[in-house]
Amino acid sequence: MKPLFTDDELNTAKIGDKLSCECYTCQSIFFVEKRQIISHLNGGKDKCMFCSQKCNTSMQTKIEVHCINCGNKFTKIPSQILRTKNNFCSKSCAATYNNTHKKHGTRVSKLEKWLESKLTILYPTIEFNFNHKDAINSELDIYIPSLKLAFELNGIFHYEPIFGSDKLNQIQNNDNRKFQACIEQDIELCIIDTSMQKYFKEQTSIKFLNIIQKIINIKCGESGIRTHAPVTA
Repeated sequence: MKPLFTDDELNTAKIGDKLSCECYTCQSIFFVEKRQIISHLNGGKDKCMFCSQKCNTSMQTKIEVHCINCGNKFTKIPSQILRTKNNFCSKSCAATYNNTHKKHGTRVSKLEKWLESKLTILYPTIEFNFNHKDAINSELDIYIPSLKLAFELNGIFHYEPIFGSDKLNQIQNNDNRKFQACIEQDIELCIIDTSMQKYFKEQTSIKFLNIIQKIINIKCGESGIRTHAPVTA
């Protein structure tokens, strides 16, 4: 379904009102009830994508496409192709590609923001990269180039199926890829389990800062860098 209505028109329309759409097959204009549009936008069956059953049927012939991540060939029906810009042969390929080609900022937790503010003050002469992808072509929560040292702050979503087992497997597979990529780049990756912190509080975050400081101080000593911030009591 290609909408010809605005967001305001959709929001102000009553549930039974009909809004204009463009047919994917013949590009003709037809009208669909708001309830069907909402169902479609929420992942329901595509009953409102076409102006007629004839147009719907003509769009069911499968077309061969290439996975943009691994290059494998597979088939999709045209209506599926129209829904997304890129083609992926699996959820794993989609996750891998999207994690390494993000153009916009990602959600950063309050804990990460707090640690960033503290670490940059405690170690003013050390360069920190927060949530950058430069080192391994995948985002690291904290990376210190001069020490070849990285930190990942893994909350409960990395250990329990909060959004289902498939999502958990996807997250853990991505974690494993990051760990392997760090090994290949000779980066020491330290994974900190923050799952016990249900809500951000500074008093419960100090222990994570202490862990990071102790590791940084040890690495500084090994590298001959004279920057030893005192660990918070």
